[in-house]
Amino acid sequence: MPRLRRRLTALAALTLTLTTAVPATATSGAVADAAGHGPRSGPHPRVHAVHDLPDDRAYPEGIAEDRRTGDLYVGSYASGAVYRITPGHRAAKVFLPAGADGRHTANGLKVDRAGRLWVIDSTAGVAVYDLRRHLLLARFAVPGDARTFVNDLAIAPDGSAYLTDSARAVIYRVTPDRLARVTAGTGRGTLTRYADLSGVLSPHAPDGYTLNGIVADPAGRFLLVVDSNGGDLYRIGLSSGAIRRLALHGGSMLLADGLDLRHGTLWAAHNTRNTVSRWRLLADGTAARMERQVTDAALQVPTTLVRQHGRTLVVRSQFDKGGPMGPGTPQTPFSVAAVDGI
Repeated sequence: MPRLRRRLTALAALTLTLTTAVPATATSGAVADAAGHGPRSGPHPRVHAVHDLPDDRAYPEGIAEDRRTGDLYVGSYASGAVYRITPGHRAAKVFLPAGADGRHTANGLKVDRAGRLWVIDSTAGVAVYDLRRHLLLARFAVPGDARTFVNDLAIAPDGSAYLTDSARAVIYRVTPDRLARVTAGTGRGTLTRYADLSGVLSPHAPDGYTLNGIVADPAGRFLLVVDSNGGDLYRIGLSSGAIRRLALHGGSMLLADGLDLRHGTLWAAHNTRNTVSRWRLLADGTAARMERQVTDAALQVPTTLVRQHGRTLVVRSQFDKGGPMGPGTPQTPFSVAAVDGI
């Protein structure tokens, strides 16, 4: 399928861009202190599977929590399927089957306060579902014909969705009003560009991939978005639109993928580094200090994470085991793991 080849080529190019930026670490079970001084004494965090996915070719990428119910949703980059994990159960079940509604990938996922599931297809845009009715409400397509790789999204307190495009270095926005109009109309719309960061990012190749994980401040003041290629984190003021690079102390965001922000603490999954890091933000979101990071091969190329009930749950993509990043045989079942101690 030509489109399948295009999305695999895009992800392979993204991976090459990121992995050539720094040598991949081979350290297993290393715990660094807040100053980045390397392994320290004390108990090592334990990485262990807590949820199993049903497809032996899942190659999962995204995860989202429905905070109303505790359900988790995990997306398959390989097929576009979405799996649901209900509280008290280890095994996930198929919620949206592979290829549903013409989707080829399911990478960035979020559940909003109204009970809608947002699912990104990296090659096309985003689809919005009513979870209760199991119904597709709307689809928003990427504008124009330029190279694109829609990657991740965040939902702000006002209900607006913000999506990163790794190929264009831009952020799109879908407001609640826009979603309501499209849902009431044809069900199809176009993503609207909200911010262009191409002029402020660190130098990178013209065909490089940049913006990746994104989170929204719970107070509605700003967005934080990571440049995986440059290792930087950017703050975008939601009232002013002002863009500034955060001062990062004790580490960097190089190869950072998915993010999660809770009560002033930011967690990041660094995919091909097999690392999870934890950062403390200044109250105004202008600087962050790394408190801890864990590097372990058992993370299996973590693409994103979510905090739930005090646990850090990590999506183990295994993209480098027969997936879009290289040959090999994955460990099955694919899984979501808990990382204790971070």
